[in-house]
Formats: sequence, structure tokens, C-alpha cells
Amino acid sequence: MRAEKRKARPIMKDTCGAGKIIGLFNDSYPPIMDGVALTVQNYAHSLHKKNQQVCVATPRVFTKYADSSEFPIYRYASIPMWGRKPYSFGIPYIDYLFLQKIKQIPFKILHAHCPFSSAKLALTIKQQQKIPIVATFHTKFKADFERISFNNRMITNWMIKEIIHFYESADEVWIPQPAVEDVIREYGFKGKTVVMENGTEFSVDDDIEILKQQAHEKLNIPPGIPVFLFVGQHIWEKNVRLIIESLAMMKDRPFQMFFIGTGYAEKELKTLTEHYGLRSKVQFLGTILDREQLKRYYTAADMLLFPSLYDNAPLVVREASAVHTPALLIKGSTSSEVITDNFNGFLTGNSSLELTKRILELIDQPEIIRQVGSNAAKTVARSWDDIIENVLDRYDYLMRKYATKN
Repeated sequence: MRAEKRKARPIMKDTCGAGKIIGLFNDSYPPIMDGVALTVQNYAHSLHKKNQQVCVATPRVFTKYADSSEFPIYRYASIPMWGRKPYSFGIPYIDYLFLQKIKQIPFKILHAHCPFSSAKLALTIKQQQKIPIVATFHTKFKADFERISFNNRMITNWMIKEIIHFYESADEVWIPQPAVEDVIREYGFKGKTVVMENGTEFSVDDDIEILKQQAHEKLNIPPGIPVFLFVGQHIWEKNVRLIIESLAMMKDRPFQMFFIGTGYAEKELKTLTEHYGLRSKVQFLGTILDREQLKRYYTAADMLLFPSLYDNAPLVVREASAVHTPALLIKGSTSSEVITDNFNGFLTGNSSLELTKRILELIDQPEIIRQVGSNAAKTVARSWDDIIENVLDRYDYLMRKYATKN
């Protein structure tokens, strides 16, 4: 359910950090457009809107991009990550100028959104400045570790042990929805977790049917054909092959499919699309940095196809829901926890045959898609401004608790 909106607050009324900085740390940030990067960006933007002093620390990127925001973004030395373009591997401790800047910042609380280079940096600052650190567990890292280690169980287990050691070092661990606790427990974490949901900056104030029609016109989508969308990293861990294989089974039906994002599997996905003769119906649009343009694609879509078993609490499901576009997810996946089938989204089995069958069933019932999309907007989408009120309350509690203990 959508929580009641609270009044905007002044600068946090705490006695243990007034006037100091909230530090957000993550190993990805726009122009990298994954869910965690966008989460951090929205945290920073919403905190700033609520009169908080905030900054972001993140690795440099290897692309033509200039940061422009109302809050400081501090980037440190990095090297390209092999096989995971556009990601980079951060090495802050060789970046003397960055370290000189960051150590002069008077932080009051630190929030790490991943357990890698930025998290280790945040832990160092915590020890130096004697302040609390929050760590959010966003991602199922095991699948990444298995791919990197070529399924070497010993290396994978060591990597998992290392990240859990970081989470055990934090003053509090947050998860974006309750089902994620099962994942972090499976990895070996035994401490307390706190649920802190993600939000979306998208919203709809006008007639959604008119907006959808306008989106179709602006994107040159022929009227009357079903439109499907996938937004996210183009990696096999997100089960994207299933989408192409499913669409291949219904290629005689009219439809338009858009893939937005990039990743190491993009080239093979395009080859697969050619192989199945789907070139005229499937478009790969790459990364879309313009959020209004991305919103237009969400609005134009009838359904978000998101068969990922890799994601914990995908931001894209909330973004789509905000513009009345329901998601089709895999039954039993962690992502599907917020979805009640045929009420605020759709669920199906983890096979191309089952996915195809469900898509065909739904596109023949457009009124159900519209009603479920409306329910999704009311029950799945929640504004970042609303979420950040809860975040600030928890930050305040942790700072007071830390000050009392220390």
C-alpha cells in the first residue's frame, strides 16, 4: 500500500551530526544505469531536496560523461572491468588527490550500497571519523562470482565470505524487501536486517490512456499492436534468453519488443534475434540516459517482461508500475514477492513455453492488462520522496544510537 505523504522536513534535528554530510558509496553510478546506480542517484537527489547535505563517492567511468548535479560527486581511480563493460574496478587507495578530498569531508553517516571498493573506503572513513555506516544488500552476487570464477566453488565461496564480512562490519544492514533476507541468510549473514524499500521518481498525473497514446505516437509505434519492454543489464544471469525464445514462438503474431540497456550478452542476444527471424520486431536501444525518454518507453509498453531470477528487488518493476505498465515475472523469484498474480502484475513458470503461453493469453485480454496496471500503480510504485522520509528517520536513529554507545 502507498504510505501517506509526510510534510517536508528541515535539516535533520540531531545533536550528533547537524550540518555534516551524508555519504553515499557505490561502485556504479550514472552513466552506468543499473538499478543500484539509479537507487543511489535517487537517494542523493531526494536527500538534497529535503535540505540534507549529501555527496556520492564512486569509481571513474571510461566514457565521455561529465557529472552535473546539485550535490558533489567524488570519483576515484579505476580500471575497466574485463567482460563487464561499462563497469570499472575501483582502486581508491592509489588516488592521492581523491583521498585528500574525501578525508577532509565531515561526514555524519555513511551508506554503502555495494560491498566492493567503495564499501572498503567507507569502512576506512568510519574508523577514522568514528561514525556509523549503513550497508544495503541489493544484489545476488553469487551468480556473478560463479561466472567470474568459472564455477570454481572454492573461489565463489571465498568471495561470498568476503562480502559477508563487510556486511557484518556495518552498524546496520538494510534489504529492499523481506524476501531478500532469505538470500543474505543463504550467504551466511547472521545479523539483524531492516527492510527499506526502493522507490521511483516516475508518476502520472494525467489520463494514462492519453499518455500511452502520445507515447506510441512519439516513438512511432504502429497503433493496435502489443508492446513489450525489457529494461536492465543485458546479461545471461537475468534470464534474457527466455524472452527471445518465447517471442520466437509467437513471431507470426504482431508485436514490438524493446530492449533497453547494455551488457556482455548484448551481441549474442542480437545474434539470437537474427537467428529466430525477429529483427523487424525486436529493437535494441542501448542505454537511455534521458529519464523522460525512458519513461516514455515504459508508458508505451503493455507489459514489462522481466523473467530474471538474479534480481532481488528490481527498480524497473516499480518504474513500470508507476506508469500503469504491469510486469510479467517468474513465479517464486525473489523479484516477484511484491506481485499478486492477476492483481498488480503477472506470474508465469520459468520456461519459454510457459512465458509464451502467458503472453498470448494476456494480449488477448487488454482490459485485464489495463486493470492490473492500474493496481500496480497503486500498490507497487512508491515515490522516492516518501521512501527518503523513512531513510532519514532511520539515519537519525542510528546516529543517536551510535553516539550513545561511543
